[in-house]
Amino acid sequence: MRSSDWHVEKRLSFGADSFVDRGESVNFPESGPLSIVVLGASGDLAKKKTFPALFNLYRQGFLPPSEVHIFGYARSKITDDDLKERIRKQLLQTKDATTGYDQDVSEFLQLIKYVSGSYDTDDGFRFLDEEITKYEHAKISQGGVTRRLFYLALPPSVYPSVCKMIKLWCMNKADSGGWTRVIVEKPFGKDTESAEQLSAQIGALFDESQIYRIDHYLGKELVQNMLVLRFANRLFVPLWNRDNIDNIQIVFREDFGTEGRGGYFDEYGIIRDVIQNHLLQLLCLVGMEKPASLKPENIRDEKVKVLQSVLPIKDEEVVLGQYEGYTSDPTVPDNSNTPTFATCILRIHNERWEGVPFILKAGKALNSRKAEIRVQFKDVPGDIFRCKRQGRNEFVIRLQPSEAIYMKFTVKKPGLEMDTVQSELDLSYRQRYQGVTIPEAYERLILDTIRGDQQHFVRRDELKFAWEIFTPLLHRIEEGKLKPIPYKPGSRGPAEADELVERAGYVQTHGYIWIPPTL
Repeated sequence: MRSSDWHVEKRLSFGADSFVDRGESVNFPESGPLSIVVLGASGDLAKKKTFPALFNLYRQGFLPPSEVHIFGYARSKITDDDLKERIRKQLLQTKDATTGYDQDVSEFLQLIKYVSGSYDTDDGFRFLDEEITKYEHAKISQGGVTRRLFYLALPPSVYPSVCKMIKLWCMNKADSGGWTRVIVEKPFGKDTESAEQLSAQIGALFDESQIYRIDHYLGKELVQNMLVLRFANRLFVPLWNRDNIDNIQIVFREDFGTEGRGGYFDEYGIIRDVIQNHLLQLLCLVGMEKPASLKPENIRDEKVKVLQSVLPIKDEEVVLGQYEGYTSDPTVPDNSNTPTFATCILRIHNERWEGVPFILKAGKALNSRKAEIRVQFKDVPGDIFRCKRQGRNEFVIRLQPSEAIYMKFTVKKPGLEMDTVQSELDLSYRQRYQGVTIPEAYERLILDTIRGDQQHFVRRDELKFAWEIFTPLLHRIEEGKLKPIPYKPGSRGPAEADELVERAGYVQTHGYIWIPPTL
């Protein structure tokens, strides 16, 4: 099959049709009225992420208008038309060249109804329930079951009151089955205690099977490829351990600062914002053992085992940074101790990974923008070509931008001399899968929720163990026992971070730069 032959087909049902030949039970397609309620509909997250994701699912046939209706709910005193116009402007900003795009936007907006109300009083949610029920009664004659999906595009401070109102007034009431599911956004608390408190409050209202804690990194194409790469390729089975791997870096870099989010960011910092959730989830996928099956609980069980094996973080294996000018934001205190950069080393105490440092690095206002996993292998014993100076073998998974998977390895340099040089085996998605649009993470995760697949969502015990790893460090930072080092915007971050990574065993390749191939 040529690259140009790849395409994305429209799907006409919600069924979990992936891996149907693996000998396991699957969720059969459901039909009937599906009400998707976006709480916080007038906010930035809903406008930029939630509604565009729903629109793309609609365009691909996953949200058939004969079954789906979308309700926006917020405190803002706006009309249906006001909300639709906001969404229309956002969707037209990312307009593609596909024929019929404008018509698709108009038809999608016809599925949306806005309801205004408070997040902590009965009246608004009672009226919301009436509107949902009205729609369900009009559609249920076509058969199927009634389904209600609530997306909380809201700050966590209102989760308890909103969930209480949903439980009181808006649960699925059909006798013929159906379901109610709730998607909650991070941050899930600020430390172990607050996360457990929030989990207890929501857990008292809903079963764990109804709660979908979303971490959008788990919806990224290359993250979803991790299990396939590790467990569907014989090549990696004997290599993926402490005998062959020297160190693993999981990196998140942004080339811009807080940009108007200074007040919010200062409350959380780079560890809570990125490392404790996104990067730790990647660590779990890299470090976990093969699950017994692809059932969500089997996969999440293995991730929990990894988290339970992580040793306490040592202060000497942490470097914090804060970019110069961060406190000039009027919403940030002048004496802020909040890190905008952090490098920390996690160590997994088990048979596979004993002695292998997992280097987690994240920062803002740096010299590049990327997210990647970099697995560096050990030196070749008995190096007869004396090519150690050129660098080690590395397996790199580039999550963004320019999604790619490549392996750095040593080859003979073309010519008459027996010289060696580093090159790569490269799978660049843009080149290999021409014409294929890689779905946004939110599209995948909303579709997973509709299908009842919790594989790519964070379970309560998983959340608890993740916070237990970082809470002691976070408290030491808040007590002023660890201070961020100033660094210049547009730099690599504090030089001390590079020194820490070098001490951990990482060997940088000099003279080699991976360049994404052009079409």
